Amino acid sequence: MNGASREALAAARERLDALTDATSVDAGALADELAAVTALLDREVSLRRVLTDPAQSGEAKADLVQRLLGGQIGGETADLVSGMVRARWSQSRDLVDALEELADTADLTAAQRAGTLDDVEDELFRFGRIVSSNAGLRAALTDRKATASAKGELLRSLLGGRAAPTTERLVTRLVTAPRGRSLEAGLESLSKLAADRRDRMVAVVTSAVPLSDVQKQRLGAALAKLYGRRMHLNLEVDPAVVGGIRVQVGDEVINGSLADRIEDAERRLAG
Repeated sequence: MNGASREALAAARERLDALTDATSVDAGALADELAAVTALLDREVSLRRVLTDPAQSGEAKADLVQRLLGGQIGGETADLVSGMVRARWSQSRDLVDALEELADTADLTAAQRAGTLDDVEDELFRFGRIVSSNAGLRAALTDRKATASAKGELLRSLLGGRAAPTTERLVTRLVTAPRGRSLEAGLESLSKLAADRRDRMVAVVTSAVPLSDVQKQRLGAALAKLYGRRMHLNLEVDPAVVGGIRVQVGDEVINGSLADRIEDAERRLAG
């Protein structure tokens, strides 16, 4: 992607991360809906062009998404797609590529929550090696005359019960809807997304007042250095935090707030 599309994709990734970081959001269902929108826009070229037409206002395009899809997909998905069509895209097909990536990322997020992301990454790699060493299998999976259902059935016989559900879903989408990519390129892309997701951690940061951009950058850099991994910050404001901040990464809490220090001192005195 070039120029405007790169910026639009980066913004969409951030919105997806913010959405899926909320545990109340079903990442697997979100993936299914994003994949359905991907298939629709890949098939309906005229609609895709309307939704990426720079001559149309962003709000008009977002309203169109809500009218067409609002009753067919969840509110979170509709809002995410609406935000994407408000952005500028260098080419109409870039929007579909971005939606496909977000669908795959949402599926990988579901695997991460289930504790199977490492397995998925390993299975994608091993499946790629199997395909590259088996010309007959590769031919069957890439045969343009074979129906999507036939390919799906073949993959179920290969992966069903032997691989994580997320692996099967990702590979099935790739094989049945390659969208012009080679099987090898698609598997490599999925493996990269899995590695990126595995290398990402989320920190919930609670402060009494909003943090400045400089403070957020410094905190993010400090946490990344501490944990040795890329860190995404979820920021919350709570006036009850008298001073400092409270950071939670997974089950670990880094307690830097004055209120908590007071409570700790009171507990010690009471003891």
